[in-house]
Amino acid sequence: MKQIIKTGLIVVVGLFFYAVGVAFFIEPSGLITGGGTGLALFIHHMWGVKTSYAVFVINTVLFFVGWRVMGRKFAANTLLSTFCLPVEIHIAEIIASHYKPVDDIVLCTVFGGLLIGVSLGIVIRTGASTGGMDIPPIVLNKYFGTSISRVMWACDICILAVQALFTDINLVLYGIILVVIYTMTMDKTLILGKAKTQIKVVSKKSDEIRRSILQDVDRGVTVMYGRTGYLGKDTEICLSIVSTRELAKAEKLVHEIDPEAFIIVSRVSEVKGRGFTTQKKYL
Repeated sequence: MKQIIKTGLIVVVGLFFYAVGVAFFIEPSGLITGGGTGLALFIHHMWGVKTSYAVFVINTVLFFVGWRVMGRKFAANTLLSTFCLPVEIHIAEIIASHYKPVDDIVLCTVFGGLLIGVSLGIVIRTGASTGGMDIPPIVLNKYFGTSISRVMWACDICILAVQALFTDINLVLYGIILVVIYTMTMDKTLILGKAKTQIKVVSKKSDEIRRSILQDVDRGVTVMYGRTGYLGKDTEICLSIVSTRELAKAEKLVHEIDPEAFIIVSRVSEVKGRGFTTQKKYL
């Protein structure tokens, strides 16, 4: 129950960033965007219906479609996001009405994109669905086996295209930049705090290096066996995952033991396991 409450609070906070981005930056500037919010913004600009009301209707219809097709478990996973987002957009619109809107289109594009990207990243990291236009691709995947990601892209492109027909070309171009910004921000948010550094060390003194990393850096080491390409000699490769702060220390220790050691450093997007997502165990 505590975990459910914690997840719910994170989703509510995450969606509020989305609502602020829409109410303070996207809606006043007339920018276009994808998803159910983009469709709601189109309805708002065409017929004057409040964005929050349009989002509520769109999300509700899609929610019941998803419930009917995918079942109760799916509906439970999308329930909070579906009905919380329009409420939070409405609250954000009320707050925004007391402030002078930002009249710089570039600032609106950048900050709107950042807020939406952070919001989507936070919600998806909890394992919850954002609801809305996420539902049609999932339904189509169930019946026709279509790719969810491709259908999502197709839906976004269609929504952007419909808005582009009735929007100034400059706003359309800024809208495309907005989508790029929030997509990149979402990707970064999803791996925030999870990315680590992988090091591979090829050396004749691999045993000493292994012991040094275990004792002095306090990180695990996996020893792999390989063969050199030029001389065809068997060799050992020490592989370890360290944090960014530990990288310099690890490299220094390796070069103190073997100045000629060959080190490969690469970023990994996520690491799970003892010492990272679970406690270290000392024997």
